[in-house]
Amino acid sequence: MNAVQKLAKQLVEERNHKYKNGIYCFTQVEMAYNSNRIEGSKLKKEHTESLFSTKTILVQKDDVIKSDDIIETTNHFRAFDYLLDTLSDVLSEAMIKEFHRILKTNTSDADIEWFNVGEYKKVPNMVGGMETTPPKEVANAVRSLLKEYNSIEKHSFDDVLDFHVKFEKIHPFRDGNGRVGRLIMFKECLRNDIVPFINDANHKEYYYRGLREYFSEKGYLRDTCLSAQDKYKAYCERYVKT
Repeated sequence: MNAVQKLAKQLVEERNHKYKNGIYCFTQVEMAYNSNRIEGSKLKKEHTESLFSTKTILVQKDDVIKSDDIIETTNHFRAFDYLLDTLSDVLSEAMIKEFHRILKTNTSDADIEWFNVGEYKKVPNMVGGMETTPPKEVANAVRSLLKEYNSIEKHSFDDVLDFHVKFEKIHPFRDGNGRVGRLIMFKECLRNDIVPFINDANHKEYYYRGLREYFSEKGYLRDTCLSAQDKYKAYCERYVKT
């Protein structure tokens, strides 16, 4: 069993035993905090830790917290557990939609009919000022991307990044695409014996630049994600049993 397989096994075991002081707890908090923060959540790290550990938040008198930030953080914990439940499964359209359904359930967006939680967007959207795939073309675009990706026998780090960029370019959902995409990257790294990583909200601009410039310079995103991988690798050395 290699190091990544040991990591995957320990993540599942700690989740199943509700162990709160290991790599599972660390990953849940770090990923939910950073991924939501990249998308504009104002929840602090200590709020995220408290939500995960106690399902409560202690706020200061000047703190203003949106209910959606709390709901989407809690939903992210559930989405990561779904990631662990489907760890060995081939990436599918149903799986991608389920990530989105879990992330957006019970949010204010879920009350909007055209938002289409767990299904593809009904209205056009943009990302970083760039046009994305029109709604009527999304299903075929996602299926084509999955066919291309799943035809690769053994995925590399670069294959996972390629999929992420193409997925974000399609932007199949009204909102939540980045969080779904980053969960997919983590899952696919583990499934392919690649050390996974958590994109740091403090490096948000580097991450966005990497996505934006990927097809002209892949090194921007690659270097940003490799740096995040090195950081997560250091935590694995501390928490994962050898």
